[in-house]
Amino acid sequence: MSVREFVVLGTASQVPTRHRNHNGYLLRWDGEGILFDPGEGTQRQMLRAGVAAHDLNRICVTHFHGDHSLGLAGVIQRINLDQVPHEVTAHYPRSGQRFFDRLRYATAYRETVRLTEAPVDADGVLAASPSYTLEARKLSHPVESYGYRLTEPDGRRMLPGRLAAHGIEGPDVGRLQREGRLGDVTLEDVSEVRRGQRFAFVMDTRLCDGVHALAEGCDLLVIESTFLDEDAALAADHGHLTAGQAAAVARDAGARHLVLTHFSQRYPDPGEFERQARAAGFEGELTVAHDLLRVPVPKRR
Repeated sequence: MSVREFVVLGTASQVPTRHRNHNGYLLRWDGEGILFDPGEGTQRQMLRAGVAAHDLNRICVTHFHGDHSLGLAGVIQRINLDQVPHEVTAHYPRSGQRFFDRLRYATAYRETVRLTEAPVDADGVLAASPSYTLEARKLSHPVESYGYRLTEPDGRRMLPGRLAAHGIEGPDVGRLQREGRLGDVTLEDVSEVRRGQRFAFVMDTRLCDGVHALAEGCDLLVIESTFLDEDAALAADHGHLTAGQAAAVARDAGARHLVLTHFSQRYPDPGEFERQARAAGFEGELTVAHDLLRVPVPKRR
């Protein structure tokens, strides 16, 4: 049975707190696992969340500030220690290659796993498989940063009424799905488009075209909201979003489920992020993330 869920490993911004670890997030997508922005402590948070090194197929780093990348060294070494039997691919801004190299080889260890480096230097598709297409979009931050978007290919939904009207049943349904035609009846005659699911991961950034492109039509949108709206000037100066700005992006993009994360330690009440997001007009499902939270990807429309 396929599993599609988002596992929150850490939700702090630059400074961790007693209750918030540095960043770290895992997207389970059928049989694959994509780890996003492993900050300090990610390896331990994986243990607490029941995430194994064997679960990782890709690592996606948005940028090379420490709260998004210092956990890379431990995660990479754990992948090798556990002798993960499959290839693991790492995506990160090419401009930060020197940081990736330093983290990958921060200390001595035995390399046992094929870790493929696939740096990002422009908007575009990074990988394509039957299950998803992974793409990147440039964001606006003091250092080069990219957000990531995963899109499932569209499929077809069979319509029982139309199948019955054409007298198609049993094994003939599967044959029609495989071959696209059964006699004079085409697949389009008895089905409709089933839109693929869409997920986006948007971290440290000001409002920019890349944010909106990543968020468009998402079923699950994970987006930073480091600041509250009263500190919008501070957010812009540091290259971040407020809760209201993040929610407005989700509202305008038609996102179904919004997950807010990456919170400044200056705010003691996480409920205020939800209140400001609702005040911005977002009416879909809303989650203010906390460490070790699991969020299912919404079912297909």
